[in-house]
Amino acid sequence: MELKKSFIAIALMSAFVSGVHAGQPGSNKETITVTEENFTHAETARNFRNWSKLGANKQFAKMKGLPPRGKKAPTVQMNDDTLYGIAIVKAVDGKVTFNIPKTNNYMAVQVVTERGHGQHYVVEDGNYNLPIESDYAMFIYRSGTEKGIENAKAELDKVDVTQLNFAVDYEVQPYNYDEVEKWVKKYTQEVNSMTKFTYTFPRTSDKVTDLHQWNLENAAGWGGASPEAMVGNKYSNSPKMKASVCYTTTFEDPENAFFTSITAYDKDKYLMEGVNNINSHRWDKNSDGTITVSFNCGADAKNNIDTKGADFTFTTRHYGVNQKIIDAVEDPIIANVKASS
Repeated sequence: MELKKSFIAIALMSAFVSGVHAGQPGSNKETITVTEENFTHAETARNFRNWSKLGANKQFAKMKGLPPRGKKAPTVQMNDDTLYGIAIVKAVDGKVTFNIPKTNNYMAVQVVTERGHGQHYVVEDGNYNLPIESDYAMFIYRSGTEKGIENAKAELDKVDVTQLNFAVDYEVQPYNYDEVEKWVKKYTQEVNSMTKFTYTFPRTSDKVTDLHQWNLENAAGWGGASPEAMVGNKYSNSPKMKASVCYTTTFEDPENAFFTSITAYDKDKYLMEGVNNINSHRWDKNSDGTITVSFNCGADAKNNIDTKGADFTFTTRHYGVNQKIIDAVEDPIIANVKASS
């Protein structure tokens, strides 16, 4: 296993170096060819580019509301349970510094490397100075909306931005981003064709043992956190589902440390206009303590998610995942989906 990990790490680096060729006429930069080996770097570069356009390499880019719908969103498969605050920072002596203030809501910071790895996921308040395996990193702050959006915004405002070493010198990597999009589409279609898909999100490059799986994870759900009992998160995707069918799923409460979320996405894994998610802060339980979530079953159906006539997939998120969910062979919410007869 260790030999396999080392081989993959060497292959990733050599492929990245050899994948550079002359740029297009008039360009003073070389263009990096997208390959299977460097795809995660390319997809991460695209996300860094998108957030840089929003000023995240120069200031703390705080969202004022829930994420935009469709491809107006800067990142694929954003959650609908928290407000985001993003900072792109530069490492100093191989480390990055940030803080989590004392808050009255869920707040976490994910430290994402230039390869797309969430190397650290921190949920406790305090000051941090942590090692990072790349020169630049993205901090993804998640501020929970369980007490409302205005409260989530106010808590995000407590972050001490003077501790953030903004990457003012960051340069967007010279990929052909139309080409990156084609790779993303190919991988996302593959994920959508599966009956189930669970994300592993290895924390560092040397933990990648299945490059194809890692590429699929970046294409369909870039920026997710690694499963860690009662701290990190676990994510799974449902198969493709028809808008014309009423589906339900009934399951035991996962009893995650923070909350559980179920969110519908379009075929490209982006949020859908006018479609709300369901999470454990506001779902209605059955009399026996189980939970039933419905999809396109009518306004009176239990915890109904109406996808407005569009086919979809949905993603389960277990925030502060319970060990029993980590150990489960299948995600219990997805495993219990049934179509009405």
